[in-house]
Amino acid sequence: MRRTVARTLAVTAVAALALVGCTTDPTVSGPSTSSAPSDAPAGTPAQSPTETAAAPATPVTQWFDQAVYDEQYAQRSVAPAGPAEQPYLQHINAEMVSTEKYKSSGAKKACFANASISNPWRQTGWITMNQQLKALQGSGAISEMETRDAKDSDDTQIADIDYFINEGNCDVFIISPNSTAAMTPAVERACKTDKPVIVFDRGVKTDCPVTFIHPIGGFAWGIDTAEFLNKNLAKGDKVVALRILPGVDVLEQRWAAADKLFKEAGIEAKDYFTGADPVEIKKIISDELAKGDVQGVWMDAGDGAVAAIEAFEDAGKPLPVMTGEDELSFLRKWKDTGITAMGPVYSNFQWRTPLLAAADIFAGKEVPKEWVLPQSPVTSADLEAYLTANDGMPDGHYAKFGGEDLAGYPQVWQKRVMP
Repeated sequence: MRRTVARTLAVTAVAALALVGCTTDPTVSGPSTSSAPSDAPAGTPAQSPTETAAAPATPVTQWFDQAVYDEQYAQRSVAPAGPAEQPYLQHINAEMVSTEKYKSSGAKKACFANASISNPWRQTGWITMNQQLKALQGSGAISEMETRDAKDSDDTQIADIDYFINEGNCDVFIISPNSTAAMTPAVERACKTDKPVIVFDRGVKTDCPVTFIHPIGGFAWGIDTAEFLNKNLAKGDKVVALRILPGVDVLEQRWAAADKLFKEAGIEAKDYFTGADPVEIKKIISDELAKGDVQGVWMDAGDGAVAAIEAFEDAGKPLPVMTGEDELSFLRKWKDTGITAMGPVYSNFQWRTPLLAAADIFAGKEVPKEWVLPQSPVTSADLEAYLTANDGMPDGHYAKFGGEDLAGYPQVWQKRVMP
């Protein structure tokens, strides 16, 4: 089934920056009532709590797309195709496309225009991507990867992409967009070079790339998390929703899905933008606790999850039912406190897939037009297993990063030196 990247991302990202994250899209009808659960991730640019909290939010209804919601609802229960032990090569409901026109021998140069490495989710992925690069250099598939870091700036990333185009030495363009609409013309210019273009993480409003790689999406995150909280709370209970910043499609979609399900369940949910600042998070929680009991905490990314829990501890209040992320700081606090919790995931292993896709493209193998990767949360049933598997990793590491089979594991990720 063909899913259009343009339609998936028709929601314009107003803020210059981002997460996790990215987007997905279209049709397949699925139930829209809550029952049970099925990720950057996130991330955000440096921004002061005051600036972020004051930023005007687009009405949540403007970010809600029923067709995209329905499709992602359904995709959560689809068994992905591909090797079971290599989730970064799996795909969901893929339309495969020919890459025969790009088939050629010899090692190829990749040019990577990256939005940023400004948060732990992107840093974890960047380390993994570079270890995957070394493996492909060893096999003779990729000669080198020239990377330009836009540092969360649309203008810088547009210039970076144009630099690569004008340089003329790129065999494949890999782009992790800073924002959706702003980056679309630059991606289209890269496509006009007749070199393969691979977009991952966040999308653009064109289907010219050979493949668009991303986990299921923001609506899936919102569904997983809200269904979990609804299942463990009662009608009339209060949830504080901690959001990083407005205007980023995948983040807005997370909240749009969760807000819908909270309203349907009769849960009182009040949302705040935090800039992922621990001080601001503690202040928000403390202020809400001063007004009365808070039974749940919802987050659109795990940054600051520990600070939210500590605010309850500092106030001497019962700990909430909570959703955070698969960042280890949250998973460890979850275990230590014994709270009722879930760790949603915006699959960090997606950082491996673009380079592996490039190797397949130059080998003339079919690839998914829209490469939807699996996205499943950490639950209480597998919390201990993920903590054990990631013993010795720093708090900013992501449990389901998917790089355990790469050379340098675990030391490279433990040292966390940016390549």
